[in-house]
Amino acid sequence: MATVRIVCVGDDSVGKSSLITSLVKDVFVTNKIQSVLPQITIPPSIGTPENVTTTIVDTSALPQERNTLRKEIRKSNVILLVYSDHYSYERVALFWMPYFRSLGVNVPVVLCANKSDLTTNGSTAQVVEDEMLPVMAEFKEIDSCIRTSAREHHNVNEVFFLCQKAVTHPIAPLFDSKEGNLKPAAVAALKRIFYLCDKDQDGYLNDQEMNDFQAKCFEKPLSPEDLDNIKLSISKSSPGSDVDRGIDQKGFIQLNKIFAEKGRHETIWIILRKFQYTDSLSLKDSFLHPKFEIPEYSSAELSPAGYRFFVDLFLLFDKDNDGGLNTSELDALFAPTPGLPSFWQETSFPSSTVRNEAGYITLQGWLAQWSMTTFVSPSTTLSYLAYLGFEPAGGPRLSTTSALKITKPRKRRRRTGRVERNVVLCYVVGAPSSGKSSLLDAFLNRPFDSLYRPTIKPRTAVNSVELQGGKQCYLILEELGELEPAILENQAKLDACDLICYTYDSSDPDSFSHIVALREKYPQLDELPAIYTALKADQDKTTQRSETQPDEYTSTLNMSAPLHVSVTWNSISELFITLAEAATNPSSAFPKSEEEAPDRTGVYIALGATACALLAAGMIWKRTTNAN
Repeated sequence: MATVRIVCVGDDSVGKSSLITSLVKDVFVTNKIQSVLPQITIPPSIGTPENVTTTIVDTSALPQERNTLRKEIRKSNVILLVYSDHYSYERVALFWMPYFRSLGVNVPVVLCANKSDLTTNGSTAQVVEDEMLPVMAEFKEIDSCIRTSAREHHNVNEVFFLCQKAVTHPIAPLFDSKEGNLKPAAVAALKRIFYLCDKDQDGYLNDQEMNDFQAKCFEKPLSPEDLDNIKLSISKSSPGSDVDRGIDQKGFIQLNKIFAEKGRHETIWIILRKFQYTDSLSLKDSFLHPKFEIPEYSSAELSPAGYRFFVDLFLLFDKDNDGGLNTSELDALFAPTPGLPSFWQETSFPSSTVRNEAGYITLQGWLAQWSMTTFVSPSTTLSYLAYLGFEPAGGPRLSTTSALKITKPRKRRRRTGRVERNVVLCYVVGAPSSGKSSLLDAFLNRPFDSLYRPTIKPRTAVNSVELQGGKQCYLILEELGELEPAILENQAKLDACDLICYTYDSSDPDSFSHIVALREKYPQLDELPAIYTALKADQDKTTQRSETQPDEYTSTLNMSAPLHVSVTWNSISELFITLAEAATNPSSAFPKSEEEAPDRTGVYIALGATACALLAAGMIWKRTTNAN
């Protein structure tokens, strides 16, 4: 917040104008001052400690000034309610607080007992207990209270600092004074912060982790004495805490509760804001959704920093070191997030990626899943990088976008050469029961299931594939289900696709005709590289009821004949390599409209060599003749 607008309210003669004058002049003004002072603006460089511009508005309690009073209260960020004697104190509960409520304002109130130099009703502690706390218990809008004296310049700066703090560091979202507990939203935010600071995930903040936390939030080291005092405070309030091992989550929450109880809620706000929380205790939208524009025909991938982060995260939460994340480990990993990404639920995670025999996601599957997520929904990856605590190597100046990179556009698919991309998408299309689902299962190393289940919703499978030369890429296979027509008619969907895998059942005579009809219906598919695949090659091959047989059909396109494979064969992995190679080298898998001219380079070279030989022989004969 750049500006804090304080409106001073209270009965006449309680010292509102004297407090403002004493703040500005830094001394008590003995001369008579006007009953209502003009508005005062204090720049951030002077006055109270908060780095905000402060506007202080004086008001009158006279009935004829009630309209002005009402307007100023409604424009305020905080109300400074001043009283100075028994009569004005009684009016706090009987008139002023109900009046604020009747106006419908929702701003904090700071209660000020002024003219403490004139009262004889006991110490400050007694006044707070006897006068202020009962009113604060009745009216939760009252943020804090303070006793002042304009004449003695006692707590003058402090009262306006409290007003600032009530706006910049409000207590209401953090602490329920009636229940004496931190509010659920504050507890949830602090639990997430604890999680992110517990770098080794042992459930405790050790001394080094506490020092790192101190440096991040307050930009200064935590002295051994301060750390000992923190542990002592936690031990007193939570006797069962094992502070020798470190500060556990319960102790961390208790520590912040102590801050709130002692009026040090600005400390909690400093912590919350360092971890990107707003005043409503939600994470900043700019933090969760940073600006990240992807040019047309391009896509997003994880950068090396992004891959390192997800590798480290996997290794950290694989507590039993079995090479897989079980349900409880996944729950612990996603604790500081809203849960599994909605995109993962839509793709039936974890069945969309690689799992071990126990059904737990492997590191290979984990990285493949995030690679697919980044490709399909980069905004999801960016938000979860924020939730999970990704910290750019370049410091806070950089955002989570440094974990991603943008690929070159796909515009020139027919150009010879490989594309500089690590994640590619292949649509698997073909007749019903041609074996598409079994192909996806084989891609994920799952055993063959002979039971036929028609695919209704689109289904994806992602895995890493090693290309020629040792380079790896992530291949996404997507079976379109009943949405096949809608997807193939969607140009944006086709622009995002790198390869079409046409599949047919080589044992079903009616299977290949589906591909012919598909290409006739959607001529735009000719703009995509393609691989033709004959599935179920372990069964008896049959003649297709089509105008042309598959081999002839692909021959007319000057393309390779269909690959005959079976998901029951170990060699099925070669098909996935072929698909990945075609996706990363798209010019090699395009249909051609006419026969390429035969390569006569060898003939030309041979003719050239013969001509040179004849010419040389002629020159030698001529020289011999002249010599004779």
